[in-house]
Parts: sequence; structure tokens; C-alpha cells
Amino acid sequence: MKTNNKRKVFGDAVDLLMDEIEEREVPRGIQLIQIKNIQPFHDHPFHLYEGERLEDMIASVKEHGILNPVIVQKIDGGYEMLSGHNRMNAAKLAGLKEVPAIVKTGLSEEEAYVYVIETNLMQRSFSDLLISEKAAVLKARYEKGACQGKRNDIVREIAKLEGKELDDVTCGHSDHKLKTRESIGKEYELSGSSVGRLLKLNDLIKPFKDMVDRGALYTKVALQLAFLPEEEQNMVLNVMREKKTKVTIDMVMKLRSHSGALTDAMVRRYLSTEPVKKKCYKVPARIVEKYFVGMDPNKVDSIVEQALEAWFHKGKDGADV
Repeated sequence: MKTNNKRKVFGDAVDLLMDEIEEREVPRGIQLIQIKNIQPFHDHPFHLYEGERLEDMIASVKEHGILNPVIVQKIDGGYEMLSGHNRMNAAKLAGLKEVPAIVKTGLSEEEAYVYVIETNLMQRSFSDLLISEKAAVLKARYEKGACQGKRNDIVREIAKLEGKELDDVTCGHSDHKLKTRESIGKEYELSGSSVGRLLKLNDLIKPFKDMVDRGALYTKVALQLAFLPEEEQNMVLNVMREKKTKVTIDMVMKLRSHSGALTDAMVRRYLSTEPVKKKCYKVPARIVEKYFVGMDPNKVDSIVEQALEAWFHKGKDGADV
């Protein structure tokens, strides 16, 4: 056999062996998994790192590789990321094709979400999170809370992987108390009403959540928009983008006060920034002489105008009559 052929055969054998090693579980339950086979968690509420923090992570990955394995769960056709979205993103940008991972199977939706939430809270404090991220964390505790004992086990596992020491990871509340806004608020130094407002922000469509996070939409306005159905929120978003206008609290309250489903035309009318031409009511002199003797005529006109509007517009959303 020629030397070149021997080298080729040897090279092919090495490639086959490496492929086999990559698919085989290695010590400590860690596997090397192709990044292309891992997709983000289906309900991932956190923003990926950007700017200097991302650049630092990429530089670290290039120099040291992925020091802590990511955590994924097996799904049809590949894997879903639970813990390590930023590490995988940095690895991908650094040119890596695979990452070390711990593979989970048989997790409930609640347990999977605990991995997603607690990993981020271990890296960043609650106060450092963006508004939509805080809302997602509170929702997870309020609606998706796994059994407290199971949650503690998961938190300890994550802490161990991150090299952190946690003597007591329990939040100090029993399972049934975890369902109350007040008890969750105590954990994060929030009032029950603040927890309620943040929970409501989860009903926003994603573009509005992103706008709140970057300060392009006031929280009090966003909170009122969250009461609108998703379809109507999308109508509002489309008009905002088309007209390049911001929604004020007065506008959104008009939207909310409308009885029945909103149409595109209605949304456009309520979000219009053009001044509304008001009808001017002039009270006949005979009415003034009979019912408003001695009063300033201008005040009389104003009183009658308000009375007429209150009478005719009641329950009609301000429609002209």
C-alpha cells in the first residue's frame, strides 16, 4: 500500500473514532454536542448578552473553551437549551462547532423552566434584569413553580456546576404560599401590587416587551396595552410603526374603554394625533333668559355644552350624534 493511501486510511479511521467519541457519553455524564443540533428554549424570556459582556465571553471561550457544560434536554430531532444560551452563542461566534453538555430527559415543563430561570438568576441578580425578564421570573414562580423540593434540587445542581456554594437554597415558603403575590414579592423586595403589575406585562406581545426594556414605551402605558387581546395589540403596533408615533396613556385608555372588538379604523382614530374639532354649542337667548338669568353667557354655553355631551355621548365612545 502506498504511503499516501495509508495516511488516508489512517485519517479516515481517526475521523470515525472522533465521531464515535462525540456521540458517546464521556465521564461525569458530559457529552460533546454539535451546536447546530441545539435550539433555544421554546419560551426563553431572557435577552442574550451584547456589547462588552459578549466580547469578553467570546475572548474567554477562544482562550479557555467552555469551562462549564451547558444543560440541554433531548427533543425530537435534536436538543433544546435549558442552561447556557449565552455560552453557546459565544462559542458559536468564537467559531466552535460543539459544546460540552449535560443531557436531561423526562423533565416536565415546570422543571425545564426552573433550569432556564434559576441559571440566569445565578448569573445576575433580580435587580439587574430587564423589566420583561423580571416579569418572566415572577410568572415562573407564580404559575410554573415546580415542587419546592424539586426546585431546590435543581438549584443546587446548577450551583454546583457554576462552582457556587449554597447552604440553603430554599426561599422559605411552603408550596401553597408560593402561589401568592405577597410571598413572592417578599422574596424580591416587591409589594404584592408591584408583583401583580409585572405579572400583567407578560401578556404583552414581544415587540412591546422589547420596547419597554429599551425605554421606548412607558411601563404605565404598556401595562394598559397588556389588557388588549393579542390581535388588537398587533393593530396598535402596526399603526405606531406606520405613523411613527408613540402611544400616550390617554390614547390607550380610549382603546381600553371601547366596548366590543376594535377594528383597524378604530385603532387609527384613537391613536390619531390630529386635534379633534369640537362642535360649538350656542345657547339660544330665550333659554338664557328663562333658565340662566344673570349668568355670564360664556359660562352658560360651557355648561350646556358639557351637559349635551354627557347626555348624547354616554355609552357611545364619544361618537358624533
